Amino acid sequence: MLPLAMIVQAQVRSSGGGRIEGSDRSRDQGRTPEKFAWLEAHGVTLHPQDGSGVTRPEQTVVATGAIEDTVPDIGAAKRAGARIVTRPELLSQLFNAAPTSIGVAGTSGKSTITGMIAWILHQAGRAPTVMNGAVMKNFVDADHPFASALIGGPDLFVSEVDESDGSIARYNPTVAVVSNISLDHKSMEELRDLFGGFTGRAAKAVLNLDNVETRALAQALPNDKVITFALGEESATLNAHDLEPMPTGMRFTLTELGGPRHTVILNVPGAHNVANALAALGAVRAIGVPLAEAVAALETFAGIRRRMEIVGTVNGVTVIDDFAHNPDKIAATLKTLHAFDGRLLILFQPHGFGPLRLMQREFIDGFAGLMRADDVLLMPEPVYFGGTTDRSVGSEDIASGVRAAGQNAEALATREACGDRLIDMARPGDRIIVMGARDDTLSDFAAGLLKRLDTRAG
Repeated sequence: MLPLAMIVQAQVRSSGGGRIEGSDRSRDQGRTPEKFAWLEAHGVTLHPQDGSGVTRPEQTVVATGAIEDTVPDIGAAKRAGARIVTRPELLSQLFNAAPTSIGVAGTSGKSTITGMIAWILHQAGRAPTVMNGAVMKNFVDADHPFASALIGGPDLFVSEVDESDGSIARYNPTVAVVSNISLDHKSMEELRDLFGGFTGRAAKAVLNLDNVETRALAQALPNDKVITFALGEESATLNAHDLEPMPTGMRFTLTELGGPRHTVILNVPGAHNVANALAALGAVRAIGVPLAEAVAALETFAGIRRRMEIVGTVNGVTVIDDFAHNPDKIAATLKTLHAFDGRLLILFQPHGFGPLRLMQREFIDGFAGLMRADDVLLMPEPVYFGGTTDRSVGSEDIASGVRAAGQNAEALATREACGDRLIDMARPGDRIIVMGARDDTLSDFAAGLLKRLDTRAG
């Protein structure tokens, strides 16, 4: 919601009318106060989420999928006669209004690909407006610590596009990027329909030949409409090979079908980030950015906050903050970290009871198959900020399944208890990974672990 609010605020100011207000249950609960203080300092009026901020019929109330009809602001909007729209309704209206638009979809990699596209287009002087779901480090400065939006011109709009709530069906992109498709929030049949419609409406589709589902999408479209990418697949439009892991990044050779080779250096690690880079290169190529220029820009791409972000190292123990929350993302993180020696101490806080129930078997198989014998998994209960949800599957259901497969896994009552265990267990050479989504306090938790390790070392 924050980046969307910033984009709308810029448009409102340029047109000379209206103002941005808002509420958030996180603010009422006292979480991440610095983020709300920043919003207020940048002209956003904040109210308690008790209905007091919605009093006039000329207001428009924009609500996320997490906002239920029982939330007081929604009741107040109905009583006042204010217009109620969903977040994807508003975002898709802005997106579709731009003459050129790039929509980034897929189960994993969306935020990183969006950030890479944003940086390339910014470096190329294309002045994009960008809506991202995470903070883009290249655009962070003292005045913009939460740089998940980039305010550019009206002619080029780049955005993450979400399939989990079905809202991907609202977007009509010039360029549709799909990184991969796998089970996450919906059945595979629903996902195939949604992604098929998304790519079908686009002028160009950028698709991954290494994923079975996205390869099928590519085969269903006319050749002149598709830009493909892959790792080691010579038939792809953009092909990466000779991948060389580095401690903080990757080096690889890029071949464009029928074109020259390029040596590419990324300052973000993992083969999955090579695939993300290919997706971004395909997207900007589709709107006329020369490949050599795009490759040069990627070398200075600084990454996305909470994507395997190193918090620090104390006494030989490294703490990493990571957004991984579904089986694909978790697999990418574990594979990347296992490219180098050292035990992994994994704290995984599930991002909801619903996803845990839907993907119970995939979570168990993923951790059991990718953990090494000395790795340890610790899980608190899933994120829950209120509302109605089926809580029949919890963290112990996952941990017991991982233990049954012969790996070390525990479910503890609280995140704090997991933190105590991590501090007790940690020894030089270990890497502590804090994994999870939908909870900004995870970064504070990771920083707190580093501080405790420092105190212990002292």
